[in-house]
Amino acid sequence: MPMGHTATEQAGSGGLTATEHRLANGLRVVLSVDHLTPVAAVCLWYDVGSRHEVKGRTGLAHLFEHLMFQGSAQVKGNGHFELVQGAGGSLNGTTSFERTNYFETMPAHELELALWLEADRMGSLLTALDEESLENQRDVVKNERRQRYDNVPYGTAFEKLTAMAYPEGHPYHHTPIGSMADLDAASLEDARAFFRTYYAPNNAVLSIVGDIDPEQTLAWVEKYFGSIPSHDGKQPPRDGSLPEVIGSQLRTVLEEDVPSRALMAAYRLPHDGTREADAADLALTILGGGESSRLYNRLVRRDRSAVAAGFGLLRLAGAPSLGWLDVKTSGGVEVAAIEAAVDEELARFANEGPTPEEMERAQAQLEREWLDRLATVSGRADELCRFAVLFGDPQLALTAVQRVLEISPLEVQAVAKARLRPDNRAVLVYEPTEQTDAADTEEEEAAQ
Repeated sequence: MPMGHTATEQAGSGGLTATEHRLANGLRVVLSVDHLTPVAAVCLWYDVGSRHEVKGRTGLAHLFEHLMFQGSAQVKGNGHFELVQGAGGSLNGTTSFERTNYFETMPAHELELALWLEADRMGSLLTALDEESLENQRDVVKNERRQRYDNVPYGTAFEKLTAMAYPEGHPYHHTPIGSMADLDAASLEDARAFFRTYYAPNNAVLSIVGDIDPEQTLAWVEKYFGSIPSHDGKQPPRDGSLPEVIGSQLRTVLEEDVPSRALMAAYRLPHDGTREADAADLALTILGGGESSRLYNRLVRRDRSAVAAGFGLLRLAGAPSLGWLDVKTSGGVEVAAIEAAVDEELARFANEGPTPEEMERAQAQLEREWLDRLATVSGRADELCRFAVLFGDPQLALTAVQRVLEISPLEVQAVAKARLRPDNRAVLVYEPTEQTDAADTEEEEAAQ
């Protein structure tokens, strides 16, 4: 093994194993061998997301995700996409509150290409970053904001609810997309300083999963990443802790051109990585995870007051997680009626807890989702990175299923009772504009 490596290994769910290594420059490397199919997944997580940004410069993490596909020292323009796709691979990148990730899935014999490409942009992006590429991607991100947030029905709901759930000044108060004004204000020097600080090997985890030869793979990693210098200028993210309960219901009513009335809410829930978060996941699965859930049965099937009802968990490690309620009403049903029914179901669940059948079904549903994720090379690579970056231990990805199955009905009931309360939520109500209502009425009359 090349000098500067340390390694550990552990087996987890379904006999899956992962080995850990560290280069002398601080890059953490996680390998998981899987010879079932002749493919290899490369996943690179940088420990930087929107929570690391400062007021007035939001959106830099997401802007950088785009800039990383704009060329580096030896790869010009759109070359990263062209080389990967030309070799039969797929690729992308995403940004969240807590990290930025880049990933490729390649035919196994093209693994070296993906590693070389990722190393080239980690080590040399600044040589290719200029005003032209910055302006180009600034426009792309602003257009993405228009298409996904500003110009679609309910598009800004996530942004508005997180801004309500996390107070002004909190690192999660703004979402990764960033504001138009801040995107306009970002300078080339801002971008360069951001890259130097966060895109360093000692601020990243590289996972490689699939039909690989571990020794050869590590030799390639050392060859391409080993000479990239580390950087020590990173400040830790600001503290994201908050009281367990908001303390009073926060509420915003919007009148917009939307297809129907909607009730959306964000509940403050336990941090990811805890037993309580797993218990909350089970509670929300029972209450709103699919067509067998309590809220779907009550609102859509029984009352026919809604056309859609879901409740899911946005897991967050550096701040309280969010329980995300989303109900679209049917016809002229008032939001107040929906809200009363939701509160009735949540109160009943808090008082009685889950039935044995609900518990079994929810655990089976989450187990299947976890195993599906770990069964694909790309899904496993992503989870190994996630647990390494956010919790310091990639091996936790391989035992996550077991932790969900260990949760008791009493724990599920306890988290529901403590957290799924009206005084622990931010509520967003959508009321259609009058023109929308009129159009709906005309359509209904025509249908009759």
